[in-house]
Amino acid sequence: MVEHFFFCPYCNAEISMLLDTSIRKQQYIEDCEVCCNPIELRFEFEEGDLIYFEAISIEQ
Repeated sequence: MVEHFFFCPYCNAEISMLLDTSIRKQQYIEDCEVCCNPIELRFEFEEGDLIYFEAISIEQ
């Protein structure tokens, strides 16, 4: 697990989350802990290093 910081695409709050390095490529939706809007998270690891991360707003 690795801690990663990013900004909410809705309210711009800084968010900290733990990412599982044992799964190479992940994509899922999680609500912002501040404004509760859904964020699509996409990230990828290579040999335990985070090589790609994206937090995208979901149009409603």
